[in-house]
Amino acid sequence: MMTAFWLLVGRDLRLKLRHGGDSAMVLAFFVLGVALFPLGVGPETNILIRIGPGVIWVTALLASMLALDQLFRADYEDGNLELLVLGPLPLEAVVGAKALAHWLVAGFPLVVLAPLLALMLGIDAGAYPVLILAMALGTPVLTLIGAIGAALALGARQGGVLIALLVLPLYIPVLIFGVGAVDAAIDGLAVRPHLLILGGLFLFALVIGPWASAAALRQSLT
Repeated sequence: MMTAFWLLVGRDLRLKLRHGGDSAMVLAFFVLGVALFPLGVGPETNILIRIGPGVIWVTALLASMLALDQLFRADYEDGNLELLVLGPLPLEAVVGAKALAHWLVAGFPLVVLAPLLALMLGIDAGAYPVLILAMALGTPVLTLIGAIGAALALGARQGGVLIALLVLPLYIPVLIFGVGAVDAAIDGLAVRPHLLILGGLFLFALVIGPWASAAALRQSLT
């Protein structure tokens, strides 16, 4: 079963990299969204440092939603999703494989770029390890929750808008504790509680996300 899982991850990665428009759009939105804030609020360093963690997290959250509509849609439209449902791999594992491939292409680059954008906003370098760890814990949660929304909106017109309405309220805890961890690092306060809560959210999403997404997919295919 693990071999089939990793084969599916590799297959999705190849498809996403071959048609890299969605991934490029996510990264471009993230970079441009953060870069526009210094132009909008001015070059005052204290203001940028204060709003910087929130800017990075909100922009990452919005960027992560851009490609969610394509998470299952391509396989749904060409009939491959039905074959995956009938295949030897449990549908929950199929969802997990597709979510992992999606995060590697559209989530992991956000983690890598975050410190560079933090430098642009004047955030102290001492907070970068916390920012990277918080993003590494939080962005998979965004992907797993987004997979639920993508499965529920599968086949619907204006699916991207529907996904946003479904998942945005569920993203709020990740946003709160992700920003809180970086703010605590900047202010010299304890970051461990924020990171532990983000870790708990990740474990919860890792268990619930594939199961809920699989249930929604079965409903969409009936």
